[in-house]
Amino acid sequence: MAAGPSPDPDKALNTPLGMYDRPSRPQVTGIELTALALSVLWLLGAVAFLFAAPAGGGIDGLRFIITLLAVFLPVAMIWVAATAARASRVMREESRRLQTAIDAIRQAQIAQQQRGATQQDASVKKKLEEIAETARKTEAALAVFHSSRAAEATRQVVQAAAAAAPEGEDQGALELGTPAEALSPPLPHADFIRALHFPETAEDEDGFAALRRALKDRKAAQLIQAAQDVLTLLSQDGIYMDDLSPDRARPEVWRQFAQGARGRAVAALGGVRDRSSLALSAARMKQDPIFRDAAHHFLRRFDQSFAEFAEQASDEEITALAETRTARAFMLLGRVAGTFD
Repeated sequence: MAAGPSPDPDKALNTPLGMYDRPSRPQVTGIELTALALSVLWLLGAVAFLFAAPAGGGIDGLRFIITLLAVFLPVAMIWVAATAARASRVMREESRRLQTAIDAIRQAQIAQQQRGATQQDASVKKKLEEIAETARKTEAALAVFHSSRAAEATRQVVQAAAAAAPEGEDQGALELGTPAEALSPPLPHADFIRALHFPETAEDEDGFAALRRALKDRKAAQLIQAAQDVLTLLSQDGIYMDDLSPDRARPEVWRQFAQGARGRAVAALGGVRDRSSLALSAARMKQDPIFRDAAHHFLRRFDQSFAEFAEQASDEEITALAETRTARAFMLLGRVAGTFD
């Protein structure tokens, strides 16, 4: 005869303890032995009493019945008591088994609920991670989109300003080696400040006009080009100067910087408090050599240009320059580079 399928070990392990185990009870217990011994003793005593008693005239029916009751009724009571004791013992064992089964079922239910909660938490965590990953991809796409637009707009601004400059004005060196820039009128401070802020929109005619005039000045053009480079690189990380709200420094602090003061004396110039912008810029400064070179070049150009500007500028003009996008980029990168430490 073919053997049946082997039991599933998982089902055997998952079966609650005490559900299917056979109660182990001996067929003859101490209760039955005690009842049997008491019955035998009683019967022997009754027989001995009957034989020892003097014989009467005759055995009538009533006396016989009373004798039988006196002999067998105690034996019956003994076995009734023994049966009740055994039934009580069986009930206690069954109650113990039932309690064990209930505890096992409760533990199995709790374990199942915990497994379900763990699986649910894992599912929720996975969904949250998917949502976060989607959000990061969206932010990266938006940052690339904005940076591309900002870089393209800045390039168009500079190219348009350069194209609008009158052609044919190139002049050779004058007599005695005097360069052409020495005879050209100096760039007005208002145009210099407006050019460092760059045009607001494509319809900003005043901004474009100031930028065109500033690009004709060699030193101002160098600073504008350096500022354009760092603003384009910063926009790649989603850092825009319009989003920053740096603390304002007094004109006296700016003048100290123009005179060569560094470190704690001009710490108020590092008024940018945006932690994300500072962290992103610092990480980019360490990891990207192109960004690091562009940032240091920009800081040197700003230092030189502002030193010349502060010699003739008023406090109001210095304050206005500090509000430009170029000045905010200087505050951010100067703090990252440790200029104000």
